[in-house]
Amino acid sequence: MSDNAAVELEKFREQWREEVTARSKGPPASTSAATAPLSAETANTRGNFENPTARKPPLYTQVEEVKKPKDADVDDALDHSQAIQYHDLPDRDEARQLGIEGEGIHPSVATLNTPSTALDHYEMAIEREEQGNLGDSVSLYRKAYRLDAGVDKIYRNKHFPPSSTNSKATNKNLSNASVTVPNTAHHSLDGPPAPTVTISQLIASFAGLTIPPAPPPTDQSPQPPCPISSVPSEILMDILNPTAIIDVTAFARLSLVCKHLAHLIATEDRIWKRVCLGAEYGFQGMHYNWNCSIYGLPLSPHLGPLLDVPEKELISSTATDHLPPLFSKLDINRTPLITPPLTPFEALTSTYPDYRTMFRFRPRIRFNGCYISTVNYIRPGGSTPSQLSWNTPVHIVTYYRYLRFFRDGSCVSLQTTAEPLDVVHHLTKANIPSRVGYAKTNPSLLPPMSIMQHALRGRWKLQSPLSETKDEPEGTVSIETLGIDPDKYIYVMSLALRSAGRKEGPRNNKLAWRGFWSYNKLADDWAEFGLRNDKPFFWSRVGSYGMGE
Repeated sequence: MSDNAAVELEKFREQWREEVTARSKGPPASTSAATAPLSAETANTRGNFENPTARKPPLYTQVEEVKKPKDADVDDALDHSQAIQYHDLPDRDEARQLGIEGEGIHPSVATLNTPSTALDHYEMAIEREEQGNLGDSVSLYRKAYRLDAGVDKIYRNKHFPPSSTNSKATNKNLSNASVTVPNTAHHSLDGPPAPTVTISQLIASFAGLTIPPAPPPTDQSPQPPCPISSVPSEILMDILNPTAIIDVTAFARLSLVCKHLAHLIATEDRIWKRVCLGAEYGFQGMHYNWNCSIYGLPLSPHLGPLLDVPEKELISSTATDHLPPLFSKLDINRTPLITPPLTPFEALTSTYPDYRTMFRFRPRIRFNGCYISTVNYIRPGGSTPSQLSWNTPVHIVTYYRYLRFFRDGSCVSLQTTAEPLDVVHHLTKANIPSRVGYAKTNPSLLPPMSIMQHALRGRWKLQSPLSETKDEPEGTVSIETLGIDPDKYIYVMSLALRSAGRKEGPRNNKLAWRGFWSYNKLADDWAEFGLRNDKPFFWSRVGSYGMGE
């Protein structure tokens, strides 16, 4: 076996010598030119191998042959071609491949991703934070800020430059080419931007539509009848008008049914005029003067804003016998003071171009709910003298203020720790105590009297747009209530109607504080309450109130 192997090896060597000799004698020009870069690369590689001072490790190792060849030149070429072995090619191939998640990265590639500057640390920290690795993210953030305290501004200027937020240049032809030359700056890959359509234009496009009938339940079933689709718009107005008077919220929600109803509700100003000028929800039900006494009884036109007439004198059948001498000859009747017709509200202005806008934005009081103010503050406590403690306890104080307005100009005010769910259904005229001595707490009372025993009667008025001043602009609500001692004190509140929530949301649903005072009738003295912890009132609808009392 060894003789056969030696013979075959000798034949192979002879063939290889012949090929090498043929190449060394005279190769074609094209072949020599093609192999020139290869030979140069081989020479460089050999030079690097033979140079012992080279810093990089050799790409191959050389194995010495024991057997001496016959031809030295041919044997050197043969030995060199057979002895070169490349060991690190697999490692370099792996370094060129994309890493698989969970596998390690080649050290030569890992060194490229190592952050060096503060911005690199900051960007890598953001990547770690997006991946959920908060520990590494915090560490990288710290290193970034140690290198540069203003690295966040550098990152913002790099990824969100101020020029990107500014308006684009008016010159669309960024190049100086003529207009006839096609310019890529004039076109977009996504096509031209879609034109913006306003809500008014969208509603105007529904003008020619009708109420669509319901689709058939199956493909083979006939289409169900829809009688309302053939009803003229004039008759629909007569149907929708009572709906708006009973519940304006339900009337507005009808616009979600179909496009035809959306167009009618948004553009039909006759219904909105009835709602806006009516007494149910509109401005005819607002009181711009005192309409009742502080006890909730009707005023006589001669008495005006009389505050200090006791309730028992007003409700007496022979009230003239109990009145002071100044008012003994005045006629006291129970006819409510009717607010004069609001003719100025019928005129549309630039602020309120239509009645729907006027109803939504002009300040008005709501009667189908109550206004609630939630007050929270922290009060420091005291530690027990007999016990040692490292920290001082605190008290979290929470209480509520309630305001409900009635259509006759009266109102009720209540301050309690009871939550709204336990209070709002009892804020009625029947549950307001009529006795004197609101400060005395009676624990034996049962609901609702246990909750309403501290309720205060009062009255309200709204500042008219015709008589508004700089100190009292339109939307100012003035409230007078009985004090903790009705025979001595009167509380006066000044609030401003505001809007809370989104711009497209409901309006005039917030009462912000302007002032809170106490008037001493006996001493003729005014005192102001501090409003450091008090919060504004927010309106909340109560279903049991209906349209309001």
